[in-house]
Amino acid sequence: MSIFRRPDYRSDTTEFIDQLKSAKPGLEQSQRQGRALLWDKQIDRDFMADAQAARVAQKPYVYQTEPGLK
Repeated sequence: MSIFRRPDYRSDTTEFIDQLKSAKPGLEQSQRQGRALLWDKQIDRDFMADAQAARVAQKPYVYQTEPGLK
């Protein structure tokens, strides 16, 4: 190590996060549980394929009236 080397820079945000993690040790586990609840889901690919096949194509201009209809 060089004698001129400065200590590694740590931002205020990094120090805040480290203090928060030390104050609340279960924080990361609760974050993982929240993520699993909202985002980590198994996708039923058969259902998705059926839903995609059942979609009706939208007309280019949805407010256009059909000829002969009023």
